[in-house]
Amino acid sequence: MTEQPPVRTYGGWRRRRGLGLMGLSTGQTMAVLGAVTFALILATAAPVLLVVVGPLLALGVGLMVARWDGVPLTHRIVGQVRWQVAVARGWTRLTGGVLVEHPRAWQLPGVLAPMVLVDVEDGAGGRFGLVWDRHSGLVTATVRVAATSTWLAGSDADGWVAAWGGWLAGLGYVPAVRWVAVTVDTAPDPGSTLRDRVVGGLDPQAPAAARAIVTDLVAAAPYSAADVDTRISITFDPRFSPTRPGTVLDTAVEFSRLLDGLETGLGGCGVTVLGRASAADLAGAVRVAFDPAARGQVGRLLDGTAPGRELLSWADAGPVAAQETWDAYRHDSGTSTSWGWREAPRQLVHADVLSRLLAPGAWPTRTTMLYRPLAAGAAARLLETEVNAASFRASYRARTGRDPQARDSVDAAAASRAAREEAQGAGVVLMSMYVTTTVLDPADLVKAASDVETRADSAKIRLRRLYGAQAAGFAATLPCGLHPAVLATRWPH
Repeated sequence: MTEQPPVRTYGGWRRRRGLGLMGLSTGQTMAVLGAVTFALILATAAPVLLVVVGPLLALGVGLMVARWDGVPLTHRIVGQVRWQVAVARGWTRLTGGVLVEHPRAWQLPGVLAPMVLVDVEDGAGGRFGLVWDRHSGLVTATVRVAATSTWLAGSDADGWVAAWGGWLAGLGYVPAVRWVAVTVDTAPDPGSTLRDRVVGGLDPQAPAAARAIVTDLVAAAPYSAADVDTRISITFDPRFSPTRPGTVLDTAVEFSRLLDGLETGLGGCGVTVLGRASAADLAGAVRVAFDPAARGQVGRLLDGTAPGRELLSWADAGPVAAQETWDAYRHDSGTSTSWGWREAPRQLVHADVLSRLLAPGAWPTRTTMLYRPLAAGAAARLLETEVNAASFRASYRARTGRDPQARDSVDAAAASRAAREEAQGAGVVLMSMYVTTTVLDPADLVKAASDVETRADSAKIRLRRLYGAQAAGFAATLPCGLHPAVLATRWPH
């Protein structure tokens, strides 16, 4: 009897913790220590003022230390205040009826407003689309790929994972690449689409026996199929390019040369590179996201089965009307809700851990994994800081006579392991995930949300509904180069 090889498992996710104590971040810890120090000084210099200032300091410290469902209470309060301000100023709604002659009549809503679609040449006789963020100067290109199933891959999956890790590690030496977004867009599709595509592609000159076999196979296929689109969007920052291009055209030329190498590296990661997404492809993807009822029409235009592909432009991509609420986002013919990644799997997982989450369901769903690579030098410094912070927390517990917690011990071991792996050549990326599901009937939103959360639990992933930030979560799953974690801190360039 032949011995079965052991099943390979994967892990290595770890939340950044810094030097914070009691579950606080570094900034929150410094703020608490500063408040306590100020109270001690005030008690020594002016005890009378402490009676007035003391309760305010205690309230501020309590708000920073207290948590609700694992989130600091201050974050909840700040988010609620921001939401109320946005509602009062009308930032959460978009209504149609704007004059076509207005220069911003058909721009995208909200955080997508600075985005402009540019059609450029790829240097090899073809063309592709670039999404240019006029606010930050970043440009994003999207590569269309077809993922290979792991069900029949066997040991090949190990090589694919290793190649993907190496590809991400290599981005640490390409400072112009800010982040990479991998999006799996799934939607139920009627079986007529399969029939139309196959029958429409039959060659009339083909042998009758061959045409009969293909026709029989299509007839035996199920009456329902799935529309699956996998995209890899790469965001480029021209400020960190060695040539420092000054115009959008120069940036496109430099970025196109960089994409040639990145596309070649993707070939060993278990995907087939189908080519760069054209301007029409990007406009169509955004249009379908905002108007899911137009999926069939847009699909026929992109496939060439219907004339008018060249008419898909950025002006057609945005919604006519949109309304963001606390827990949902309504846009044209669809209503969506979005989640963010709260916690990665704690245990080791198999290569197909995301299969159920990414599998097609009863409603259109987009799942985006964002990878923000760190430069090699910055990664080493970050991991060294994390190791020192873990040692500091252990020493603090020992000095205060507190027993070590199991999570702290596991976290310290993970930090040390990550530092050793980085020293041996591994890369470090800041990873996050966003999921958006869309329904045509708002009454189905509860069932669709429950379906996504159930599938996320099966993937060992904990998601959090993006209350008060539904529009930003929706935009993060589009091929537009948006990173929600950077939106609040970016500066115009």
